[in-house]
Parts: sequence; C-alpha cells; structure tokens
Amino acid sequence: MAHDGLVSIHIDNKEYKSPNPTMGSALYVLGHIDPNLYDLFRETHGHGDDEPIQNNSTPVELHEGDHFFSAQKKLNPGRE
Repeated sequence: MAHDGLVSIHIDNKEYKSPNPTMGSALYVLGHIDPNLYDLFRETHGHGDDEPIQNNSTPVELHEGDHFFSAQKKLNPGRE
C-alpha cells in the first residue's frame, strides 16, 4: 500500500520508493539506468510484450509492486 504518496517498485531486482505518478526519466535516475546504454521496461503479466519506458517527461502510472528491468540497447549490426 502507498504511504506518503510513494509506492514500492523494483528496478533490476532492487526495491525503490517512487512518487506516483512519476516520469519515465525519473525511473531511469531512480534505478541508476544509463539511458545511453540501456532501455527500461515494465514487466507485464501474461504473454504480452513488456512495456518500454521512455526516458522523457511522459507520465508513468505506477502500481504497488511493479517490476522494471533494464536491457542493453540493441547494437546496430551494420556499424563497426
């Protein structure tokens, strides 16, 4: 349950408290995610694709216990 307007979420298996709603960019900062190297995703239930979180000021509605994970950005195979 949220206390003081904060919800408990997990980013890369570490627990954090975040205001709700928050911005995508704030989640990158909170989880120490380098947006130049990694993308952030929210785990979804079921067989759907995980939800990408943009590193910008778009509001993100959080739910108690949400799990997020970072993934290395895709390398461009045509560049060397």
